[in-house]
Amino acid sequence: MQRPTNQIKSKQRVADHGEVFTPAWMVEAMLDLVKDETERIDSRFLEPACGSGNFLVRVLQRKLAAVELKFGKSGFERRHYALFAVMCTYGIELLADNIAECRANMLEILADYLQIAEPDDLYRAASYVLSQNIVHGDALKMRTRDDQPITFAEWGYLGKGKFQRRDFRLGDLAQSSAWSAEGTLWANASKQDIFTPVQTWPPQTVSELAAADTPKEAP
Repeated sequence: MQRPTNQIKSKQRVADHGEVFTPAWMVEAMLDLVKDETERIDSRFLEPACGSGNFLVRVLQRKLAAVELKFGKSGFERRHYALFAVMCTYGIELLADNIAECRANMLEILADYLQIAEPDDLYRAASYVLSQNIVHGDALKMRTRDDQPITFAEWGYLGKGKFQRRDFRLGDLAQSSAWSAEGTLWANASKQDIFTPVQTWPPQTVSELAAADTPKEAP
């Protein structure tokens, strides 16, 4: 079961950070506006102020329902596409306790769906993916808590149990949204110039991703 979240953790947090929590009915209504995308395994969602994961948890649950519908009869594909669903959800959050709670909530959703626990390589692989995809930082400044440019991993599933990772800076992706607009800095730029990864990784298996899930300091 997902960990319960109070509507407001403290009045001071509301005053300092404008922290409020979207009720479940409103989350569902907003996600229904893009219902087809929430039910597509490979669609990518970024919540720039993700809190403890109210939106991302429901996006993941919808994606896992799509995994079950399409791959429920194949244990191998079901496991790998479930991990891929996690790979396609992203968040940024200012507050450390929210980051930890969001990652834990999403990991718990996956673990409940696949009936796995911490010793399982896929559980540890998902933990590593969430450590990369749910970022402790400031979405407005596009900087991490230690003042580095926010970088996201774009994950792709190559099939046969292998995943491809390419890293992109959030700032570059944000600028590229206007790459073709007339009269802008990016008007004459090509997609290849803008969508250049800062790093491309060799294909990785679940076991290799699990091995990267080393103990981390609290965010």
